[in-house]
Amino acid sequence: MKTAISIPNDVFKTADNFARRKKLSRSAVFTIAVTEFLSHHNQEDVTEQLNKVYGKQESSLDPVLHGLQFASISKEKW
Repeated sequence: MKTAISIPNDVFKTADNFARRKKLSRSAVFTIAVTEFLSHHNQEDVTEQLNKVYGKQESSLDPVLHGLQFASISKEKW
């Protein structure tokens, strides 16, 4: 799909130079950039959703389980 966007001259020049060095079209460079940007922000959305879910639940370890784990550690001298 063709589209027209406005970007600062320095960003355009940098992307254009990068495309030439990597033997890519400008369209490919901008497609890769947008794809990576969206991927990064989608991961943030997942983290935010997980934080909401787990932020509501108690996260401390059950005292009995804590005692069992502590007892299972050998008494070695480091």
